[in-house]
Amino acid sequence: MHPVARTAAAVLCTVAVSGLAACGSFLEDPEAQAPFAGLTAPEVTSKAIAATRAATSVRLAVTTESADGPVQVFVATGARGACTVTFSMGTAGTMELVRADGTVYTKSDEAMLRAASADRPRGDAEADVKKLTGRWVKARPDGRRTTESLRYCDPRRLLDRLAARSDTAHKGERVPIGGRPALTLTGTPHGSGASGGPAGESWTASVATEGTPYLLKMRVTEQGEPPLTVEFSGFGRPVPAKKPATL
Repeated sequence: MHPVARTAAAVLCTVAVSGLAACGSFLEDPEAQAPFAGLTAPEVTSKAIAATRAATSVRLAVTTESADGPVQVFVATGARGACTVTFSMGTAGTMELVRADGTVYTKSDEAMLRAASADRPRGDAEADVKKLTGRWVKARPDGRRTTESLRYCDPRRLLDRLAARSDTAHKGERVPIGGRPALTLTGTPHGSGASGGPAGESWTASVATEGTPYLLKMRVTEQGEPPLTVEFSGFGRPVPAKKPATL
């Protein structure tokens, strides 16, 4: 509340003594109101993590950096292991992945196939690139890119990173995320010898303040590592994970 408005309200409440009970509610800091009334910043963080874990499905947009350039991962993951992933890694190309009924299928562009075949004999690599570019195949579960992509099908791995840092949380401003009202939380770097993550790290998170308090965005920076940003959306929406029709 603006200071002038708060002062005026206080004067009115003093005059109308009979209305003191209502005045207390009127002057209350909005940050103390629902859905986080009486909760500390670490408790809000834990509540958001728990709500996000409980979602039957969720979509993730992950961005970070690698030696091959910017990394972008778009994920939809839901019940019974259903998952779709689009994984792009700079000059190393793009791969799409679908996990349906326990089976994993992938489709890669030429750059991704060449990167994956870098250690193979040239003739074999060229044959695979020609044969497989843009085609859906049943994936080998131990393939490097497949393994990397499948990790994103379990958002708990990302949520665990935030949970391990939640004790450093502080409440920040209310800034909308994707049009949804949200409370910003920030984590101060752990000092040497403090509990939790390593020294030199920081994080921010945005928690929905209307409806279910889902985590809407998180960003983690660790010393010597590129920042990792994750945006969460599509809570409870069906995941279109089906066996590709072209197989």
